[in-house]
Amino acid sequence: MVLALVDHATGLLWPPVVAEEEKSEESWCQMFRRAKLAGLDLDQLRGVVSDGATGLAGCLQAMVKWANHQRCVWHLWRKLGTELARQAAKKGVGLFGVAAQAARERARRELVALIQAVVDAASQEEAELALAKLQAHELGAELARLLQDHLDAALIYLSMYNRGLLRVAPEWLWRDFRLRLSRGRNHATKQRLERAALVWAIYRNFTPAQSL
Repeated sequence: MVLALVDHATGLLWPPVVAEEEKSEESWCQMFRRAKLAGLDLDQLRGVVSDGATGLAGCLQAMVKWANHQRCVWHLWRKLGTELARQAAKKGVGLFGVAAQAARERARRELVALIQAVVDAASQEEAELALAKLQAHELGAELARLLQDHLDAALIYLSMYNRGLLRVAPEWLWRDFRLRLSRGRNHATKQRLERAALVWAIYRNFTPAQSL
């Protein structure tokens, strides 16, 4: 897989690296070391947004322990998706056809609104109150438990230290890599994949400058 780091403020994509899997702390550290060699000032780094990869968490603690790790809210919604569907389905039990579908949809809308109140809260205090409401809902206990595990990490962007930090990881990177130079091909070897990733990074960084 390709590990990449993008600067939200400038849009600059730092040189990516290829790793066997995302659980390797060393692979993420290699990514940051390569970015440092390319000019990234790690001392100025205050926060990183990601999908919650375990290897990245260890790398941040080892290399930039002063930087906070914001949990990507989009990935958090995905993580809750299966449980959300399971809980909403309970409202359709014993009903049939349109009635069952309507009951499930109502339950889903209620739960989505309660979850949204948590992840979109304007403060930690508001998030805690919203989480308590989700917990109190007849179908919300398990969703609240899952959300509780990531609540602090999902609200990092609210702190003054991390003002301006995004809440969503740059998912467009993966789509852009597949649709442009890579086109989703299996590159067969690590070396070929890394070469394609580096060419793609150069393309991404220089394309905005072509109109100047």
